[in-house]
Amino acid sequence: MPADPSPGFAGETPARSAKDHQRSAASHPPRVSVTSAVEVRRSTRRSRTVSAYREGDRTIVLIPAKMSEAEERRWVTVMLDKLAAQESKRILGDSELAERAERLSVQYFEGRARPASVRWVTNQNTRWGSCTPAEGSIRLSHRLQGMPEYVVDYVLVHELAHLLVPGHGPRFWRLLEAYPRTERARGYLEGVVAADRLPHLPAARGE
Repeated sequence: MPADPSPGFAGETPARSAKDHQRSAASHPPRVSVTSAVEVRRSTRRSRTVSAYREGDRTIVLIPAKMSEAEERRWVTVMLDKLAAQESKRILGDSELAERAERLSVQYFEGRARPASVRWVTNQNTRWGSCTPAEGSIRLSHRLQGMPEYVVDYVLVHELAHLLVPGHGPRFWRLLEAYPRTERARGYLEGVVAADRLPHLPAARGE
């Protein structure tokens, strides 16, 4: 996933509003192990605001230097929830999707996977994405729209890999090992499948 913090930037939130979240935060501990690794950075320049953004596989949370450990834990929860809410609302257009696929190909496959077209479709109800290597076309199900970006990235990487290896054999899964969020994204999609009885992903190695 491109190390671009801007898509996941949660903005600045007044720290004094932490009391508004105290009860919900207490009942919902920080989801660090589920969403991403979290790095908390304290700043003497901050006195009342907290902000957060994604940086690769990490979430960076910026807080005032004088904040207590209890407040820090509470604000990590609050900001993770805000980021997740923002990411769920962000929908890439076809042109953005194609640009993202190109960047992912460069990042994980040295640019060797070169799709001729990448677009959303509304007629895929039995799979998350599809690839036609002979045409170089990649299509993603519209049901992915609104899901976290790392999940959309995984499906893009999955289909890009099919431009290099058509089937789901060992070579294919070795290619996917380059994407660090493969297992996390699969877990997310499998959770959606379990909840909504959507189509399952192809079996991974050893399954």
